[in-house]
Amino acid sequence: MAVKYPVTIAGAGPGDPDLITVKAQQALINADVVIYAGSLVPEAVLKWTNNTTTEILNSASMDLEEIIEHMKTAYLNGKKVVRLHTGDPALYGAILEQMRELDTLNIPYTNIPGVTAAFAASAAMGMEYTLPDVSQTLILTRMAGRTPVPDTESIDSLAKHKASMVIYLSITLIDELVEKLQDAYGHDASCVVAYRVSQPEEKIIKTSLDKLKETVENEKITHQALIIVGKVFDIEFSSKYKSKLYDKNFSHGYRKAE
Repeated sequence: MAVKYPVTIAGAGPGDPDLITVKAQQALINADVVIYAGSLVPEAVLKWTNNTTTEILNSASMDLEEIIEHMKTAYLNGKKVVRLHTGDPALYGAILEQMRELDTLNIPYTNIPGVTAAFAASAAMGMEYTLPDVSQTLILTRMAGRTPVPDTESIDSLAKHKASMVIYLSITLIDELVEKLQDAYGHDASCVVAYRVSQPEEKIIKTSLDKLKETVENEKITHQALIIVGKVFDIEFSSKYKSKLYDKNFSHGYRKAE
């Protein structure tokens, strides 16, 4: 009887092959079968597969049943299967339904987290979402479209907090999004469009909410983009906004104040 290996559900990161975790990289190197979310995961990430990988399948055109059937067949044949999702699989990755199907089939699985585009964007901009005295909260969310959003998590409701906010999967709803954000953050509040972050086509465009729609249209950005807004973009980075962590006048468990 063939040895059977758990299915590995792994995050590919935001697109740059070097931003995949070491653990996910090793999973790809050792994989016999890779099923990757081809609508979002660039093929460049597949460079980590080895010549021992016998199958690389793009799931963009597959439905849930097809994906699970491929996993099941490979698992029963003793193959090492990697299910590769974009960013971090737990964020808009639709992995729960896959895990529940695997549970039903008594197929074990493991999960490997990944770097989501929100953090690749902050790294590219050299910014901090949680600036002391300005914002200590980061909201990751999306607009309601074909996929509904609970009423309590609507953009209107979340924007009232005026926290740092990264909005996924909503670039096609830019008109409605701008209106809702302006109500909370202000008509001309600073914001950013981050397109295909970390990939060769990357665009990081700093603009304002009153120019956001025009910017998106002029740049012909229609997919794979984040909208980022928050007071952290409107603050002069001065000595006023420093953390307590490294303040010589602040005592904590590892250091006494001077």
